[in-house]
Amino acid sequence: MNLQWKLKDWNELTTEELYQLLALRIRVFVIEQNCPYQDADGKDLKSLHLFAAHENGEVLACLRLVRPGISFEEWSIGRVVTDARLRNTGAGRQLMKKAMEYLLQQKIESVRISAQSYLIRFYESFGFVVVSDEYPEDNIPHVEMLYKNTTHA
Repeated sequence: MNLQWKLKDWNELTTEELYQLLALRIRVFVIEQNCPYQDADGKDLKSLHLFAAHENGEVLACLRLVRPGISFEEWSIGRVVTDARLRNTGAGRQLMKKAMEYLLQQKIESVRISAQSYLIRFYESFGFVVVSDEYPEDNIPHVEMLYKNTTHA
């Protein structure tokens, strides 16, 4: 599948891209995971959005890079999601790799995430370590994980 990768600030998103981002998040987090929650939390407006779109414009993978001081003291990555059609294709790994490459280019010191517990090993493969006990978020077990940039002086 031919995907076009884009990284945009909130005010750079087209209305079609925004619609597609939200549709994917609702399809997976609300419907597939059967977890009604308030997706419009105000953080999108202050975040960068990394996403992969099919040539027809449909967004099939996305995440948001949240600036320091909004979710956590550090940069954070959230709303990481891939469409069911892309699972087990490496697209999720590519999405995270692109996010981490961008953040490391910015010479960040650390990145904190709130990860669904079943994805701990996935995030550990990018250098994140668990830094909290498990806690429920929207009735789904989560942990905080932290990445420390050891190349940053």
